[in-house]
Amino acid sequence: MNGPPPSAIDDLPKGLSLARYTAARLGGPADYLYIAKDPSYRDLLPLLDQAWKREMPTTVIGGGANILIADAGVRGLTIINRATEIKRVAEGNETIIAASSGTNLIRLARYCQENGLRGMEWAIAVPGTVGGAVVNNAGAHGGDIAGSLRRALIHEAEGGSRWAAAGSLAYAYRQSALKLRGSPPSFVLRADFAFARDDAAAIQRRMDEFNDYRRRTQPPGASLGSIFKNPPGDYAGRLIEAAGLKGFSLGAVQVSPLHANFIVNRSSDASASEYLALINLVRRRVQERFDIELELEIQTLGDW
Repeated sequence: MNGPPPSAIDDLPKGLSLARYTAARLGGPADYLYIAKDPSYRDLLPLLDQAWKREMPTTVIGGGANILIADAGVRGLTIINRATEIKRVAEGNETIIAASSGTNLIRLARYCQENGLRGMEWAIAVPGTVGGAVVNNAGAHGGDIAGSLRRALIHEAEGGSRWAAAGSLAYAYRQSALKLRGSPPSFVLRADFAFARDDAAAIQRRMDEFNDYRRRTQPPGASLGSIFKNPPGDYAGRLIEAAGLKGFSLGAVQVSPLHANFIVNRSSDASASEYLALINLVRRRVQERFDIELELEIQTLGDW
């Protein structure tokens, strides 16, 4: 995908597999694929506008850690967001940091630590991007993106680009106004965060604790992270384990023996359909046993 940037969607590569862009290494081809690397997004925005004008579906993939792509692939335009930029834009009682939406969360967390800024320690082991975090209100260890976000620059199908204050995005647990069905298509370009200053060594100690916890409690290998949201007052992993499914396998995919809210792809021969079948089995068993319907934390994309 080298050479001059494409000027039209029809000039983009067609039928390339998306499996390599997801944490579970599963998924079929994209109709059209564009990898965004320029944090100004000057080449991407015309493509987005073309797609929306043609009423073509658009899909954005950041870190690929919370998406399950169908074996049949994804229709329309798929964007792999790799555009990375972090810069300091203001100083005062708090430091304002701007990050392009393709910036890796772990990279942003390390930047904050190196500059003595607290507030992103929770993200040191979260394999996502700023854009995905803004849309999904990503979080861990009691922190989330809404806790430090001040505003986001959003490009929309209706109205072009605009700044949205964090308070206008209706943040809740793993939810935002940008994620609601029926909303106009949009793409997060940039996010501005406010961080308080702190001792860099103290920040590093907290990040080390979070990394150690992750190594002890979360399985290595090809998985999508937490599959289900925790229901109020309980934990999805506890319910799945109590339903007798910890370590349960279906073909080449398995409910992790280490943490029951993770499903691991154990083979290059696994399929997304197999992975989804195990998800549905887990939901059904928990519903039957505890009368609790688990809600997906991951997103399913493409033609199922």
